[in-house]
Amino acid sequence: MNPTIWPVKQREQQCYLSDSSIWNEFVFRDDDIIIASSPKAGTTLTQQIVAQLVFNGDENVAIADISPWLDFRLPGRQILLELYAQQQHRRIIKTHLPVDALVYSPKAKYIYVARDGRDCAWSRHNVELNLSEQFRQGLDNAEGQIAKAPPKAAADVKQYWQQWLNREGEAFLQNIKSWWSIRHLPNLLLLHFNDIKQDTPGTIRRIARFLEIPIQDAHWHDIVLHCSFDWMKQNGEKVAPMNGSLWQGGGNTFFNKGVNKRWAEVLSVQECADYEAKANHELGEACAHWLINGGWQAREE
Repeated sequence: MNPTIWPVKQREQQCYLSDSSIWNEFVFRDDDIIIASSPKAGTTLTQQIVAQLVFNGDENVAIADISPWLDFRLPGRQILLELYAQQQHRRIIKTHLPVDALVYSPKAKYIYVARDGRDCAWSRHNVELNLSEQFRQGLDNAEGQIAKAPPKAAADVKQYWQQWLNREGEAFLQNIKSWWSIRHLPNLLLLHFNDIKQDTPGTIRRIARFLEIPIQDAHWHDIVLHCSFDWMKQNGEKVAPMNGSLWQGGGNTFFNKGVNKRWAEVLSVQECADYEAKANHELGEACAHWLINGGWQAREE
């Protein structure tokens, strides 16, 4: 029987928003749960599902407070490290890093959630258009400033799509590829946003089995309710990152539509074909098919 080869951190990834070097100081616990994804791929929804399982459907649990983005440059490295160090419950840690830029624990549990890049970009467009000036000022003044702010998002979503492709498209695909490459590891579960949306109750049960969390029948209705898009949008101050303070309009703005394929009304057939061909070239056929379509079977090959 071949021994398991665990990922080893290969590099730092640092930009205007995040700094991977914080993982060098993070002290793991054996029961930690790390939720990873590219931005706007379903991270917050997955965090909410996990928190509802850990806390038995408690509507007062605020993932904005207990599960911040660890490698984010706000509110500050020491604040984030101390917040997680002080937690007594099972911890839920959020990251947007590829595998080779973080420290990987063989004993923790990892959940990676993916979403078609077009859907991520359409969702990010709303988020970036509505960023508050206080957010930009906070990052400009944060300790250890690494890079200048990227240009503001174009108001036109098709123009923004080209911005996103040119600025982040390659890194987005490499992020997916890095996690797909270790999908065989026993402590990693790959999820797809499409599958979560199509069958949220089934996904919740799947996550519960992976995390070895028994679901009590008395709490099932509340768990499912609190993981619905409508409930999360109405409770944005509990669920949205940093309690929604990063956006004009607060947490309600962060939760915009919660649906896929809005790009189908904007992008041409050729533009879609070009994106899909690039994904296929960078990721390989199986991974590219999963990224665009979801589906359990492709994930477990």
